[in-house]
Amino acid sequence: MTDQQRKMLLNVNLQGFGQRPAAWRTQDVAGTELTTAEFWAQLGRIAERGKLDAVFLADSPALGNPNLRPLGQVEPFVALQAIGEATEHLGLIGSASTTYNDPYDLAERLLSLDVITGGRLAWNAVTTYAENVSANFGIDQNPDRPTRYRRAKEFATVMRRLWETAATGERIRHRGEFFDLEGRLNVPPSPQGHPVIFQAGGSPAGRDLASATAEGVFTVELLLEPAIKNYRAVKEGAAAYGRNPDDIKITPGLSFVLGGTEEEARRRYDEMETLAPDNYTLNTLSDYLGEEIKELDPHQPIPTEILDREIDETTYHRSVSYHQGIVRWIRKNNTSLRDTLRNFGGYGARIIVGTPEQVADSLEEWFLAGAVDGFNLMADEFPRGLETFVEQVVPLLQAKGIFKTEYTETTLRGVLRSQGHRYPVSAASPTTTAEHVLSTAQRSN
Repeated sequence: MTDQQRKMLLNVNLQGFGQRPAAWRTQDVAGTELTTAEFWAQLGRIAERGKLDAVFLADSPALGNPNLRPLGQVEPFVALQAIGEATEHLGLIGSASTTYNDPYDLAERLLSLDVITGGRLAWNAVTTYAENVSANFGIDQNPDRPTRYRRAKEFATVMRRLWETAATGERIRHRGEFFDLEGRLNVPPSPQGHPVIFQAGGSPAGRDLASATAEGVFTVELLLEPAIKNYRAVKEGAAAYGRNPDDIKITPGLSFVLGGTEEEARRRYDEMETLAPDNYTLNTLSDYLGEEIKELDPHQPIPTEILDREIDETTYHRSVSYHQGIVRWIRKNNTSLRDTLRNFGGYGARIIVGTPEQVADSLEEWFLAGAVDGFNLMADEFPRGLETFVEQVVPLLQAKGIFKTEYTETTLRGVLRSQGHRYPVSAASPTTTAEHVLSTAQRSN
């Protein structure tokens, strides 16, 4: 199969009732639906109807404020089991912390679910930086960033070695900085051998962890040219570890609000923003910048001294890659604080507010430019926004020849290896493509 014939990957990030904070207010839903198996099963059936590759569930093992944005009310792998029972082909990706789990226990639980779902499971390895999590585990504060990433790399190594014992039957003996164990799993191997490993993050430490361990990578990319650079860095990093760059797939997040016309999409976006909690966007941007900005003049650009300020990675509690990407994006679009807040609708992810055609064109441009192997979709509303994407955007991508019309693989690992690009990518004139995509994104926001 030539690179021109390969198809993009499409996963969907199931963010409760939707990526928009007010999504629960714009649909006929009850808050308790998030704790029912049928809610998750319905989303899985919709995604599979659209031939999407996988669903993804994030996790934060701490109590948040559901009045701001209701999500995360059940443990990810419990919801994924409900989705797995309702579907036949859909991949199932869930997050679990390397900071607050034990590798043997997690390896056994995840391989068991991978076996039961026929080889469709993936583990998204996260290092957990949230300050409100540590107390739940009896720890005064989270370990610093370098410690978390060293632990994560060793954790993933131990997980993979334990999973291999399911096939070999041999015991392992591991002595490292964080773990000292001897044993093997009693669970048999799954149809794909063991769960796929995903990783999220675009900081230098995150890219290194992904290059060393991951088969799929969730990234935050707001601009095309940095996305191309990150894509190449991760692929070349994998090669430096002796891995095949094609065995790691990169899927940045993409938020969208769809309308029959661009005007309709903007109206829907504005209505949902009006219903969001007071100052939600302002507070979120302040958090990512690590700087309080509510007293700034809304008619003036964000001051360069805020954008130029270096963050202390040892104390910054947010994702470093989010911070870097957002600052790059603001520098390119820094007309006024008011306009920045108006266009900051992805809360760190790229967002397109427009028609199905505009969304399909932008996905195509980024894919052909060699910036991505696919996307991690974030619909404005669940289930309604996902249904609209499946019914109106997927057929356009299929007509372009860049997204499959049928499932052909039986395991998630098979899906990842058969789709996305071959590296290095034969990109379709990246410079011209970048200019086109950026102009499209500006028109759509």
